[in-house]
Amino acid sequence: MTTIQNTTEINKNVSEVYVFLADLNNHEQLMPENIYNWSSTTDEARFTIQNMAKLALKVEERSENQFIKLVPSEKAPFEVALRWELQVVADTVTKATFIIDADLNMMMKMIASGPLQKLVDFQVNKLKEKLG
Repeated sequence: MTTIQNTTEINKNVSEVYVFLADLNNHEQLMPENIYNWSSTTDEARFTIQNMAKLALKVEERSENQFIKLVPSEKAPFEVALRWELQVVADTVTKATFIIDADLNMMMKMIASGPLQKLVDFQVNKLKEKLG
């Protein structure tokens, strides 16, 4: 399993960050420009990654103010799980970590790990930009 992650601190309390991330409708705001055909509900999101694949994700597990775990709701090119983990730093500061666990063979790892790291970095930076 390949693990790709990044962390940021956000100047909001943990419940505000959790409420934003728990609703997949908000995740479109965290996506880079190469994501299109976005459609979502609170618990599911579907989108196309330019020149790569269509992906449908659903919330598999939520723990209030701690984490949200997303998994594919349809067949994906490889086994993958996405997690946002939250930690209280102070009353108005939350540490948010975005983690992608992907089951990549050596060839896929060479091709996909760079773009996946860029995606993780982009989403973490976008979350900080959106929420402060």
